[in-house]
Amino acid sequence: MPTSGFSWTDIEDIVDALIEAHPDRDPMTLRFPELTGMVEALEDFEPRDGQVVNEKILEAIQAAWCEEAE
Repeated sequence: MPTSGFSWTDIEDIVDALIEAHPDRDPMTLRFPELTGMVEALEDFEPRDGQVVNEKILEAIQAAWCEEAE
């Protein structure tokens, strides 16, 4: 059964949800542990079994968020 949520590799979905949930946050001021917690707290976030976050994914989220915020 397909899931309606998104996981760590769904960067665009994560960024859209973060912008909606935290419109006044500057992504460049976030440390990765805080960004990780913000993503994991998103309503539609559903990490796939065995999937873990790494620095490369967090950097991609942060960069995409900065780009969208401009």
